[in-house]
Amino acid sequence: MKIVITGAGQVGGTLAEHLAGEANDISVIDTNDHRLRELQDRLDIRTVYGMASHPDVLIRAGIEDADMLVAVTSSDEINMASCQVAYSLFRTPTKIARIRDRSYTDDKVRERLFNDANCPVDFLITPEQVVTDYIFRLIEQPGSLQVIDFAEGLIQLVAVRAFKGGPLVGHELRLLRKHMPKVDARVAAIFRRDRPIFPQGDTVIEEGDEVFFIAAKKDIRKVMGELRRLENSYQRIVIAGGGNIGYRLAKALEKQYNIKIIEFSEERCQYISERLDKTIVLNGSATDQDLLLEENIERSDVFLALTNDDEVNIMASLLAKRLGARKVMTLINNPVYADLVQGGEIDIAISPQQATTSILLSHVRRGDTVKAHSLRRGAAEAMEIVVHGDSKTSKVVSRTIEEIKSPPGVTLAALVRDGEVIIAHHDTVVKNNDHAIVFVVDKRRTREVEKLFAVGFTFF
Repeated sequence: MKIVITGAGQVGGTLAEHLAGEANDISVIDTNDHRLRELQDRLDIRTVYGMASHPDVLIRAGIEDADMLVAVTSSDEINMASCQVAYSLFRTPTKIARIRDRSYTDDKVRERLFNDANCPVDFLITPEQVVTDYIFRLIEQPGSLQVIDFAEGLIQLVAVRAFKGGPLVGHELRLLRKHMPKVDARVAAIFRRDRPIFPQGDTVIEEGDEVFFIAAKKDIRKVMGELRRLENSYQRIVIAGGGNIGYRLAKALEKQYNIKIIEFSEERCQYISERLDKTIVLNGSATDQDLLLEENIERSDVFLALTNDDEVNIMASLLAKRLGARKVMTLINNPVYADLVQGGEIDIAISPQQATTSILLSHVRRGDTVKAHSLRRGAAEAMEIVVHGDSKTSKVVSRTIEEIKSPPGVTLAALVRDGEVIIAHHDTVVKNNDHAIVFVVDKRRTREVEKLFAVGFTFF
C-alpha cells in the first residue's frame, strides 16, 4: 500500500516503523527536521519537510496516488485540514485522523461533522479514549498484563505471567483440557525470557513465562487460575493525574470501584470534581509521601500513574509500591523507559502510542481485517479476520486447522461463528463468514497471513 503519514511524533513514527518493513510505500510529513532525519536513518521511507495540510507538501509526499492518509500530528485542526485537502483535490480513498478535543468527538457533533459533505474523515482515532479502554480491560481482569477484545467482546486474548503455584506451571500444555474439561481455551503463544515459543501439546509452562491464551470472555478467569494464583477483584483504585485519561477512566470506573484522583492543578481539580459523581478528588502531588500515607495508599488495590510526565509517573509509581500499593500501572510515553521498568516494582507499563498504533493497524491491514493489535512492543500481532470464499477460492474455507498451511509462528487460535465462540483444535473446520482470531509471533509474517485469507479470482 502507498500510505502518507502526517506527523512524525511517537504515534506517526511507531506506525511508520511497523509498516516500513512490510513492503509498503511510506511517506512521513513533519515540520520537525530533526525527527524526520532520525526516522530516515532508521527506516526505508520517504520523509517530507513542511506543513501537512499544504497541497504542495502532500504532493511531494505522493498523495496523488496514495491509498491512505493517516493524519496524526499534534493538532486536530491540521489533521482535519489534511483530510479535507486529500479528499477535495486528490480523492484519497481512506483518510484517518487523530482527533483529541472532546468538542469534536462528542457523539452529536461527530455524526454531523465528519462526513464527505463536511469534513471527510473516514475513521477517527481518539488516543485518550483508546488508552482508557485499554486500562479498563486490565482492571476488569486482575492479574493480566494485556487484554484484547475480539468479536465485540465475546472472546478475549489475555497475556499473563505464569507464577509458581499455578496448577499448570511445570506441566505440559495438553493437561489444560484435563484440568478444565468444561472450559475450552487455547494457548496462542509463550514468551520465555523474551524469546517466542510456539506452543505444542508437550510444551511445559515454566515459572515466569508470559503466556498468551484465548478463550470466551466468560471463561477467562478460570483459565488464568491455571497459570497463577487468582487475584481478588480490585476495589480501591488511586489515580495520579486528572488529565483527559485520568478523568475518562474515573468516569468509567466510579460506579463499580472506590476511586481517588490526585491532581496537582487546583483549577483542574475543580473542573473534574464538578463532573464526577463518586470519585474523591485530591489536590496535591502524587510524589508526596505524606499525602499518599494520609490517603492509606497501603490499602489500595491499584495505583495508576497517568500524568503527562514520564518521570513523575515512574517516581510516583515506585513510591506507591514501596508504601504498599498492591498493583502499580504506569503510563509511559518513552518506549525505552517502558522496557526498563516493566516487571520490576512497576507491574505494567502502558504505552499510549502502542495502543493507538494497534487501532490504526486495523485499517491498514489488507483483506477483511476487523481488528489488528500490536503486542510486545510491536514484535507480535493479533488479528481478527473475516473469512470469505469457498473450498475452490479460499485456502482456508472447508479445511480443518490441521490442513491449513499456516506460515511459521502463526496460530489460528479461535473462530467466532454466528455469535458462538469456537476454540480452534486440529479437527476444527473453517467456514465462510467465520471471524478467525490469528496470533502472529513474528509480525513480519502478517503479509503471508493476509495472502492465506485472500480470496481467489473465481470468487464473486
